Amino acid sequence: MTIAPRIDAFTPEIAAETAALRARVARVIPDVEWPAFAPDIAAINRLKREKNAVILAHNYMTPEIFHCVADVVGDSLQLAQRAAETDADVIVMCGVHFMAETAKLLNPTKKVLIPDMAAGCSLADSITAADVNLLRQKYPGVPIVTYVNTSADVKAASDITCTSSNAVAVVESLGVPKVLMIPDEFLAQYVATKTKVEIAYWKGHCEVHERFTPDDIARFRESHPGVVVLAHPECPPEVIAASDFAGSTAAMSNYVRDRQPGRVVLITECSMSDNVAVENPDVEFIRPCNLCPHMKRITLGAIRQALETLTHEVHVDPAVAGPARLAVERMLAVPMPKS
Repeated sequence: MTIAPRIDAFTPEIAAETAALRARVARVIPDVEWPAFAPDIAAINRLKREKNAVILAHNYMTPEIFHCVADVVGDSLQLAQRAAETDADVIVMCGVHFMAETAKLLNPTKKVLIPDMAAGCSLADSITAADVNLLRQKYPGVPIVTYVNTSADVKAASDITCTSSNAVAVVESLGVPKVLMIPDEFLAQYVATKTKVEIAYWKGHCEVHERFTPDDIARFRESHPGVVVLAHPECPPEVIAASDFAGSTAAMSNYVRDRQPGRVVLITECSMSDNVAVENPDVEFIRPCNLCPHMKRITLGAIRQALETLTHEVHVDPAVAGPARLAVERMLAVPMPKS
């Protein structure tokens, strides 16, 4: 098979080919940066067609990925749902490793790639399958609800998974008086305020969200009068209490789309504000910049290389994949809560 020559120059042809995408992200990507992005964007979009590939991108991807090469965008739940539906031969996960594992669990016969194998997650690293087995001894008979921000090994040792979008619905679907939610302490504490089910939890944290403080919220309100504060439930409880709304990245995006606040701040990973701003030109975004170092390993160059070389492929041990897939499928069977 003939391999097309690599396109690295920002030629008039590339400018014309990517003009519509340039216009789409003009508010969030400066003109000076576009010539560096456009050749890779053009090449990636061609490679997707050639290889029947689909790119799934989390809400924390940078806008040149989120708006210019991704086919499916969303939070962890949305990506898991769409991963289960795709008819592509190749899935490229633009997110972190546990997301790629989840896509592989739901598509065991497809090639699932992650552009950088080092794109991990502090929350996923906070717990192991051995920890889950010990927790079963400590909480005999108590169902274990595991956040999708975990390894396949941990999912396999659990009863059902959840995301921040559907955690309350998943907990209540079990019809039991008590559950153990792992590994995010703050998400579990948030869910406990929304249900009568007793919640036991593990003390795992997201390194991005745990850094936000109530003082940050107070400064935003003082510096930007009238700002509406939307917080992710992985934030500490006192941050959520100081905010106007708490919800998943999808719920925050929907809030902005539906309510069109004049001024808003999203208390979550930095890049999401740029992505939501593209769709909401009349909203002023205040941008706190807590970056996820793992998400930022995913770049256009890495995506292009992944498609050119079909690397890095994600595999899950078959002995782990079966029970882990069951835990995810149980979650997907729970009716999606209305945002």
